[in-house]
Amino acid sequence: MSDHIRAAIIGSTGYGGVELFRLLASHPYVEVTAVISSSAAGTLFSEGYPHLTGIYAGVLEDVNPAAIKEKADVVFLATPPGVAAKLAPELLETGLKVIDLSGDYRLKSPALYEQWYKKQPADEAYLKQAVFGLAEVYGERVKGASFISNPGCYVTATTLGLYPAVKEGFIDPDTIIIDAKSGVSGAGRGVSLGNHYSEVNENLKAYKLNQHQHIPEIEMILSDAAERPVVTTFSTHLIPMTRGIMSTMYATVQGGRNAADFIELYRSFYEGRPFVRVRDEGILPATKEVWGSNYCDIGFAVDPRTGRATIVSVIDNLVKGAAGQAVQNLNLMMGWDETLGLRFVPVYP
Repeated sequence: MSDHIRAAIIGSTGYGGVELFRLLASHPYVEVTAVISSSAAGTLFSEGYPHLTGIYAGVLEDVNPAAIKEKADVVFLATPPGVAAKLAPELLETGLKVIDLSGDYRLKSPALYEQWYKKQPADEAYLKQAVFGLAEVYGERVKGASFISNPGCYVTATTLGLYPAVKEGFIDPDTIIIDAKSGVSGAGRGVSLGNHYSEVNENLKAYKLNQHQHIPEIEMILSDAAERPVVTTFSTHLIPMTRGIMSTMYATVQGGRNAADFIELYRSFYEGRPFVRVRDEGILPATKEVWGSNYCDIGFAVDPRTGRATIVSVIDNLVKGAAGQAVQNLNLMMGWDETLGLRFVPVYP
């Protein structure tokens, strides 16, 4: 086990990339030695992000796997869909460890990836090599891995909220309906009409209904939990706030369980996993309560009249939904305490 590594971030100019930099800057065992952006190479990192003035004076570099290998031991890929599919193999072949925050290696079926992402899929050999990094569920597989595929933000909130109940038969998987809402930072830093201030402010809108690329990823994990195919209805909505995801999930209860039973199950299932917090009965989580943190908070309401359970799960989409989980996976990969560099209190209010 090494006690110090060098890290490079590719895709540094996006929100996920700059959040990675923020978290790694305070990690006791990690030094960021390269920030990389093919679109802004040659400019100061702080030019695009003035809040880094006096904190980091480095210049953004172009993508060059051989040069990156000279400077780093691990590479984080915070790139748009389709980029990592081509780039990750080149980085891995140099001997670098890779943590991919894009969706290019999450789905193990090339045809499924092409169907949902509308991009050329990655090489199947590398798809098999990538370990899916939902830390609280697959953490043992992550330990010692050299190539990790970080889960999607919606996927993290949703599957952490559903996995124990599906696995233990507390709910009927065929009845699951997921109503998910995200802040605008989930759309990235690129400018488009859909995330323009005057379009988002004082507005709430559904988008990508039945078409969101995280649907097959959610179903992959839930099918693993149920040990049979699971198909879900998953709806996404854009909320006029910067950070946060709330997944509200509905399903038919099995075995006459009540809210106290769900709480007991989840606290047992996530025991020893410090970033999942299960609320007491009658208390539901809010996105503000995890803002800027790596926590996933989960609460329950079970209605004996309808026989349905409502599960509410919240995360910060840029931390637990992206950069924070990537750092958590790095810690597991390296054999470190998984909380290193992530021990901070949510920002409130």
